[in-house]
Amino acid sequence: MLRFLINILISLVMAALGLLICMWTLNGFSISASGFVIAVIVFTVAQAIFAPFIFNVARKYASAMLGGIGLISTFVALLIASFFPGGIQISGIITWVLATLIVWIVTALGTWLLPLLFFKKKVEAAR
Repeated sequence: MLRFLINILISLVMAALGLLICMWTLNGFSISASGFVIAVIVFTVAQAIFAPFIFNVARKYASAMLGGIGLISTFVALLIASFFPGGIQISGIITWVLATLIVWIVTALGTWLLPLLFFKKKVEAAR
């Protein structure tokens, strides 16, 4: 249970970091201060729900797309989060592509590396 909660927290933090990096680096990407928390939560929930769904659909109908599942689910999560008023606003195709790549890279690296670091310290502490 603790591991599950830590993974959720890591997902939320990495989504927030990815969205902030997009906001700071991409001209066509903005998030209002009041909508930031909602955008992070909506993005994280959408990513958690749609990643397995998109994976199953791609596995069944388009196995060549399996490598791009993370990118596709990140794009879908950004799209859904942009529907909420006061949250994410993305303008331009290039901004959509770059935002998808940036958020995907940040969340993928963070959700892969941080648990390794955190649980490695827990294992060492237990010894």
